[in-house]
Amino acid sequence: MNVEVLFLAVDGGGTKCLARLADAKGQTLGEGRSGPANVRRGLPQAFAAVMDATAQCFEQAALAPDYRRVVACLALAGAGEPDMQAELCRFAHPFKAAIFTTDSHAACVGAHRGEDGGVIIAGTGSIGEAIVRGGRHRVGGWGFPVSDEGSGAWLGLETVRRTLWALDGRASASPLLDEAANRFGHDPNAITRWASEAAPADFGTFAPLVFRHAGEGDTVARKLVTSAAGHVERIAEALLVSGARRLALMGGLAQPFEPWLSENMKRSLVRPAGDALDGGLQLARSSVSGRRIHETS
Repeated sequence: MNVEVLFLAVDGGGTKCLARLADAKGQTLGEGRSGPANVRRGLPQAFAAVMDATAQCFEQAALAPDYRRVVACLALAGAGEPDMQAELCRFAHPFKAAIFTTDSHAACVGAHRGEDGGVIIAGTGSIGEAIVRGGRHRVGGWGFPVSDEGSGAWLGLETVRRTLWALDGRASASPLLDEAANRFGHDPNAITRWASEAAPADFGTFAPLVFRHAGEGDTVARKLVTSAAGHVERIAEALLVSGARRLALMGGLAQPFEPWLSENMKRSLVRPAGDALDGGLQLARSSVSGRRIHETS
């Protein structure tokens, strides 16, 4: 007896992993949420988050977790690097079939329903991706701390750096820096111990503080948010140069950033038609049909 194939989309980033299970008609059956799933931080940890979120989908759908029915699109931060792609292709997964791609690729497919366009994702990390005439174009997102400018992790790093400056007497204090220093008992050694082991998501916890203090007029916070918005705009400009005619700003910091963007940037933005899970489901379905939506360029 033929068993209906189910489709799974997973959107794994530096802070959380989201999953959505759908039937062949596109009806959502269940959703799940787990911890970070950035493969740069370790494939076993990332896949544990994937499976946790997937199990929640089946539980919500009141279905037995029969992964052999599932065609999955696992869109994970950090999955675009060649070495990681090779490792993922060898990875033993429990699904009927699985395709691995990046969270930015799935987000771009979802935002523009598989048509041409670009996305700037601003969350724990930052990255831009555009699909133009079937080709994929990437900007940034090479990993914190050497890249991911304008992201939550970047805002956190810059806040912690300036907090140390203030504690040293190299910079003036501010409400933002005072609140950040309070987290560590105003002890520079506590800051450095924390920073030596902190993950990008840990640095990203400072981002809400920065935006709050910027809205309240804190000079340091306003400079940081203005600088971060500038990085987001540079990503957008590079995507436009690649040929993308419409851009969507996505990610956990998309809404906080909007008031800080230039009017010219805002004119290039459109509301995303869907999210990375929508894109992942579209990619999963297309893998069954044999139709490849995009090639990497």
